[in-house]
Amino acid sequence: MPFNPQNIYCYMFELLIVVSVVVHTVESRRDLDLPPSHISLTLKRLEGGEDVAGCWGYEDDCDREKAFTKMKCPGEVPMSVRDKKTQENFFFDQADFGFVRQQIREQSLMCEPMFRDDSSLECSKYLRFCNGRNILVDFRRLSNRQDPVRYHMDVLGLGEIAGYCKLHEKRFRDEISHVSALQSWAPELRFFTELPHRPMESGLCDVIIEKPTIFMKIDATINMYHHFCDFFNLYASLHVNSSSGTGYNPFQKDVHILIWETYKYMSPFGETFEAFTENPLWDLNTFKGKRVCFKNLMLPLLPRMIFGLFYNTPIIAGCEKSGLFRAFSEFILHRLNIQIYRRTSSKIRITFLSRGTKYRRAINEAELLDRLRESDRFEVQDIVYSSKMRFREQLEITRNTDLLIGMHGAGLTHLLFLPNWASVFELYNCEDTTCYSDLTRLRGLHYVTWEDNNLLQPEDNDGTNNENQANAKFINYFFDPEEFLRLVDKAADHVTNHPEFQESQQRFLEETLRDRDEL
Repeated sequence: MPFNPQNIYCYMFELLIVVSVVVHTVESRRDLDLPPSHISLTLKRLEGGEDVAGCWGYEDDCDREKAFTKMKCPGEVPMSVRDKKTQENFFFDQADFGFVRQQIREQSLMCEPMFRDDSSLECSKYLRFCNGRNILVDFRRLSNRQDPVRYHMDVLGLGEIAGYCKLHEKRFRDEISHVSALQSWAPELRFFTELPHRPMESGLCDVIIEKPTIFMKIDATINMYHHFCDFFNLYASLHVNSSSGTGYNPFQKDVHILIWETYKYMSPFGETFEAFTENPLWDLNTFKGKRVCFKNLMLPLLPRMIFGLFYNTPIIAGCEKSGLFRAFSEFILHRLNIQIYRRTSSKIRITFLSRGTKYRRAINEAELLDRLRESDRFEVQDIVYSSKMRFREQLEITRNTDLLIGMHGAGLTHLLFLPNWASVFELYNCEDTTCYSDLTRLRGLHYVTWEDNNLLQPEDNDGTNNENQANAKFINYFFDPEEFLRLVDKAADHVTNHPEFQESQQRFLEETLRDRDEL
């Protein structure tokens, strides 16, 4: 073939295009900082890729059979449901990525821009989730406020949140009915006002925040179950926010988070915020006395919206393995760099959660642990998860646990971060029969609890007039050792029969043989 400079030019041009696409893809994957199984699905969602086999489950063109979600509803169909398909769809819409899809589809413009640099406000039904652009928030009145702010619904007044856009007043008013501190953003947005000029250009802003900002109203920070409602809703909101269009990465960490209260944020689980932002947390004191303009603002789903609100309904009582819960678990573990340790034996790793509290303790805990350690089947550790132990360290223990045992209590929320093959033994549910059994099946794990109350002895009344002793959560218990071991074996049998656990055992054997050969 004769030399042709034009052919070489065309070839080089095409090569540069290919290289630029590859570089862009590599950079995009690196910037996402997500678990490997999440990256291609996220890139498809953000960049509109067509060649990815799979989807999250909430995309319009997503085939449920190819979705990240692997939920199922075994067992009989409840009488209140027409058929199995109806039950599965209900579970998907209430407790899986269908909930994200619902929030995306419900979004409508509350305040509509005419031009690109105008303000905008878009929200889902009842203002549960909102996105705003070029929004002014006036915090000046906080300077005169004497009482601390937490769960207050009067932080903002008329005109103290505003934008340069056309407010659809009837549509907006129709959605302001759920005025509750932890249920919607209606308490703050009900006073939204149109501005006569663009806030960024009008001189109204004392401070302009260029980076994306997330306002968060949070639940009880000292309790893992309640605080992880906040983190779970924030993660789900990132998926809802991916509807903002191609080119915007809702999973970026260079964002600001403003806690919607004046108390300084303190929590033994605070390290979890590092999964979402690389910047220090803000609160309402950060901008007290100032008018602040936010270029990009997200008001995420709130604690009372998901993570326990819908799951007690009989319709979905038999459903399990929410893809949304599994994705949340993998996201947190990846972002906090919680590693899976190399196994040192073929034994089942048991973590027994000891309680450092006055009530809900196993009176004969030492005996139960001794009986477990007598077995060659188990490798046992007893742990007190308290504020004295870094949360990352707690997660490392949990992620490398095969069987988690503990009394009813917020510490069992750790089950979210167990491996897929794990089993949860809620030693006694203290007559709260659904809380952690529901959370376990949503995560897709195996669950057992005490079965025969005749083999369970409450601690005798100590003679004090304790009115709480009528409540099962304010008593300590003695557990029959033989029945305890039977239930542990029941949970352990599930672990040993799980395909992913068997794979981990096979890897242990191969690594052991390789180490011997190298010696």
